[in-house]
Amino acid sequence: MTNQNTEPRKRLLALDTSTAVLGVAVTENGELLHEINASGERNHSVHLLPIIEQALQATGTTAAMLGGISVGVGPGSYTGTRIAVTAAKTLAWAWNVPVAGISSLHAVAWGGYQTAVNNKAIEESGQATENSAYGPDWIIPLMDARRGQVYTGLFAAEGNSAPSRLEPDAIRLMADWVEYLAERLEQASVEGKKPAVLWFVGETNVHGSEESLRPLMELVTAIAVPYEMEGRWTGFLGEARLQVEHDDLHSLIPNYTQISEAEANLRLSREGGLNK
Repeated sequence: MTNQNTEPRKRLLALDTSTAVLGVAVTENGELLHEINASGERNHSVHLLPIIEQALQATGTTAAMLGGISVGVGPGSYTGTRIAVTAAKTLAWAWNVPVAGISSLHAVAWGGYQTAVNNKAIEESGQATENSAYGPDWIIPLMDARRGQVYTGLFAAEGNSAPSRLEPDAIRLMADWVEYLAERLEQASVEGKKPAVLWFVGETNVHGSEESLRPLMELVTAIAVPYEMEGRWTGFLGEARLQVEHDDLHSLIPNYTQISEAEANLRLSREGGLNK
């Protein structure tokens, strides 16, 4: 006779440290069991493991009950993203469970849009988002990357389901991004797929001003919704992905979208030394 647990592993641990918010969640079959979202980017490395332990204890979750780990791979803070990815890989190896890397921007897009829905911002916009004359709303997640740049992507709203991707994650000049979105809106209008509303979600205090979005407001309703990362959305995206695939534990790395300034300077110095 054995006490070995033969129940299927259904729960998932989600981690994201790509922003100033440290997000940890435990989910199961599309339901949130527990979530902790703590602010303090400089202390992510100190607090991540204790918060993981706290979330697992709060839900009575053991390693034997976990079917996988979902981790936000960025883009976002270089140092912050590495913390979660390293922790997720270490725990996945120790617990012998699969790991799924998730776009942090995808999680922000989903969470930000749902925040707008819950706050009735959609109804207050005065637009019928399900009107047959329009295509799905667009969601544009924003993370400040300094010097007029943002980490961003483009997604189409899918009701309560995860938004579908229209453009890849990248670091872009906000002014150029707005110009590109305006061009894409014109093309979508020709195709009869113009969205009723553009939802800018995330760190909108820097890049979501009326002045910044004015070129788009002449074409469509554009609404900025401030939003901070919540771990649940990384978890829900991870659950869906792990149903069909998972990442190789050893090759999973953060999505930096570009090398850091320090790494760029180091590369230049090395190349300079080789060319002497």
